[in-house]
Amino acid sequence: MRLAVLAAAALISIAACAPSSPSATTPTTGKVTLSIWGWGPEENYDKMFAAYEKLNPGVDIDARSFTTATEYDTILSTGLAGDSGPDLAWLRAGPQLQPLVEAGRLLPLETADIPGLNDFDEGVLRAAKGDKDGKVYGVPFAVQTLQVVYNKKIFADNGIVPPQTWDEMIAVAEKLKAKKIIPFAFGGKDDWMLPIVASIFGTGHWGGDDFLKAVKAKEKKFADPLFVEGIDLLNKLKPYFPDDVAGVSYTDAQILFSSGKAAMFPGGLWELNFFGEQAKNVELGVFTPPAPKGPGLMPGFTDGSYGINAKTKHKAEALKFASWLASKDYGQLYTDTVRTFSAVPGITPKDALLKEVAATFDTKGATYFMNDFAYGNPSSAAVFSKALQEMLLGRITARQAAEKLDQSVSTWL
Repeated sequence: MRLAVLAAAALISIAACAPSSPSATTPTTGKVTLSIWGWGPEENYDKMFAAYEKLNPGVDIDARSFTTATEYDTILSTGLAGDSGPDLAWLRAGPQLQPLVEAGRLLPLETADIPGLNDFDEGVLRAAKGDKDGKVYGVPFAVQTLQVVYNKKIFADNGIVPPQTWDEMIAVAEKLKAKKIIPFAFGGKDDWMLPIVASIFGTGHWGGDDFLKAVKAKEKKFADPLFVEGIDLLNKLKPYFPDDVAGVSYTDAQILFSSGKAAMFPGGLWELNFFGEQAKNVELGVFTPPAPKGPGLMPGFTDGSYGINAKTKHKAEALKFASWLASKDYGQLYTDTVRTFSAVPGITPKDALLKEVAATFDTKGATYFMNDFAYGNPSSAAVFSKALQEMLLGRITARQAAEKLDQSVSTWL
């Protein structure tokens, strides 16, 4: 087995692992190679899939992780449309899954073939279903949470503890800034991060799931004052972000934190694994930012699933592998290896920090708002990301950004 890290330019080599036509469910005789595409990179998949190969010596897993995650959707769509696609692939959740479903590119998954699907939480499984037919097209692989990661040594050296109120958080940021330490490593150049960070700081202010239900029911709009105030918190926090924040990339922000130049990093749970590998000298902590008028909430979402190419010539082997991906054995291996919550139910993390996050999510969990509002063409998520970038640049107000989101949502809701 190998894990090849590909860039977009590697499209010319994709045809080498092309499956052709569907097979019957009878396993292929001889050695079988199952190709898998995903975004990443995640070198740990070598280790995890090696466990499956050991159990199934007739199968070799060729997992390829694309470093250009933002271009992955195009790469996958192109591959699945022709004969150059993988046998299995990481699929986006919810709205971003639907184009592949409607184009007939994916194999519907039945519980008769993958019994473990019966045990998944319906809210998690919904992210892997077709909107129109209600069929399951993927085995969910992760549940991500959104929070602030912080450098414990910097906090301890400066007599700082995780803040319990908004005023305390601002005081912490002021103290760090006075010491020439960037309080929050964050950049707005890669606009996909903007709704995530807005959600980390604003969800508790606009009311979490209750607010989203009201928007879906058309009882409220995103231009509601509480939502506008929630995203405007990014403007209020600009003094504590890096200079020229709109020009700072996601990678730049990661480097600022991992190098010790910044004390905090607002981001996803996936950062624990990244910083654990890239900043081994940094002891990590996490906290949920308080809202201006009360406690904060921790947003979360189902982060994609494993789907099967409708054209795979190794259907039986792919289904068997997908069944293992839905098992508790894989769920525990995923959680322990990648330091992220597996979507498989009943998994208890061994990592102390993951346990802490799990306890917080149990009591303060909320839905990441953009995952349910990413429909449309261009998607409402893309429209709002650009609007928040314009807001950070001072070209539009927070209310105007919210109105742009409402205008986009009105085209499909």
